[in-house]
Amino acid sequence: MKDETVHDKKVGQDEDPTASSRKKDHIELSFRSQVVQDLKDERFYYEPLMAAHPEQGTSEEITFLGRKMKAPLWVSSMTGGTELANKINTNLAKICGEYGLGMGLGSCRKLLTDDTYLKDFQMRPYMGEEVPFFANLGVAQVEVLLAENKLHLIDELLKRLDVDGLVVHVNPLQEWLQPEGDRFGLSPIETVKRLLEKVSYPIVVKEVGQGMGPESLKALMQLPIAAIEFAAMGGTNFSKLELYRGDTMRQEIFSNLALVGHTAEDMVNYVNMIHQDLGDKVACKEFIISGGVKSFMDGYYLMSKLQANGIYGQASGFLKYAVESLDELRAYTEAQIQGLALAKAYLRIK
Repeated sequence: MKDETVHDKKVGQDEDPTASSRKKDHIELSFRSQVVQDLKDERFYYEPLMAAHPEQGTSEEITFLGRKMKAPLWVSSMTGGTELANKINTNLAKICGEYGLGMGLGSCRKLLTDDTYLKDFQMRPYMGEEVPFFANLGVAQVEVLLAENKLHLIDELLKRLDVDGLVVHVNPLQEWLQPEGDRFGLSPIETVKRLLEKVSYPIVVKEVGQGMGPESLKALMQLPIAAIEFAAMGGTNFSKLELYRGDTMRQEIFSNLALVGHTAEDMVNYVNMIHQDLGDKVACKEFIISGGVKSFMDGYYLMSKLQANGIYGQASGFLKYAVESLDELRAYTEAQIQGLALAKAYLRIK
């Protein structure tokens, strides 16, 4: 007789106590669940016949920034030195250790000369030694340290934090619009070049919410930096944020300036074109796609389009749950990883 079991349960004999309420929900929610044609995601072919469901906990180990990661997901630089920073960073670091993710700290500027908030940043014990973990300074601070011949302060900082390297964030518009902002005496690309001449630790260069155009990316991709993080337009716009901190007149005058920038998809396209243009002259070959990456579907789509080794990063998505509890952050992270596996199984890029 033919076996009629599915997952060890007899067909036709499986009790389903939720069936009645579930069907009632289906009826009540059916009209709300209608897809408006304009909202259909046009980026993918949906191929429902080509794979089984991915198993629970399915992930794809990758090598990035010289370390092993269990999923292509990066916790982008956020915070430090505030009342909630220790809780936020500790929760994030624990999740990175548990799920094998990489992480960049928020600005470590205060720690160059003062260890008051050091414990808010010392997250390596929670992350473990396997995954990539980076400190973070602004290009303005790097410029000053180079001019004053004090790069040893960065060396000491990296040792105290037990990190793999340094994220240098580049933010000229934010600094200009910030009431107490720094002023650059050198172009950021010149500062990065001078830093590379003097240090041996890995350097990641990122923007802070407006992304980078093709000239900036092309200049960076020819330097021996470890990676470029997009921090593209679509996530937190720090130029706009600084405008809100200023007076009404400055908001009116400079509001349009805060709206310039490049999306993550723009930057993926730029990187692909630059790769074709430069060929063997490309020195930086790893990328963190961040800025407006709202979901695993955005991450999957952009990683699939990128013709280089790339992962996707989020800041506010993780921050929302890290503030609440470790359990909520864990649930969010698991959903991201499960979603990636599901997308890989059933979605193809058009």
